[in-house]
Amino acid sequence: MKKLGIGALLGGIILFLWQFLSWSVLNIHSSMQAYTPKQDEVLKALNENLEEGFYYMPNTPPGQEHENPMEAYVGKPWAQVYYHKAYNASMGANMGRGLFVDIIAVLLLAWLLLKMNNTNFQSILLSSLAVGMIGYLTTVYTNSIWFQTHTMGDLIDSIVSWGLVGAWLGWWLKR
Repeated sequence: MKKLGIGALLGGIILFLWQFLSWSVLNIHSSMQAYTPKQDEVLKALNENLEEGFYYMPNTPPGQEHENPMEAYVGKPWAQVYYHKAYNASMGANMGRGLFVDIIAVLLLAWLLLKMNNTNFQSILLSSLAVGMIGYLTTVYTNSIWFQTHTMGDLIDSIVSWGLVGAWLGWWLKR
């Protein structure tokens, strides 16, 4: 139980620190946070025309059938919009939730690793990398197939963060 708890706690902190570096100091995700000098105009238009929510445009109104909707939209502009009426800068609470989730994720991985027989540093490291890649491929990358999002930063995050966690757990769990 001690191996699991300490492994998860420190592994979660490692994961959290990488995420912090990735999104701030290293700015790996800059392509997902582009700036436009027209942001005030865009936000004003959104505020006047949308309720808070997530939008995919163009789209057919709910309940209304449209023959060949995809064909009607081909070659035209489209957007995904995450719109909020007010900015909530609760950095402490958000970071606390992020750290908690990271600890739980590493706890689940460490629990699985401790159930495996005949593990060594290499098998733990590769298992951790596999978990990171499964997460990336089945969520972020699959989403990018349909919505043409930038995923290179997420791929780097998956490899580096889960590689670091795997190296930590490979050392700690085999002590």
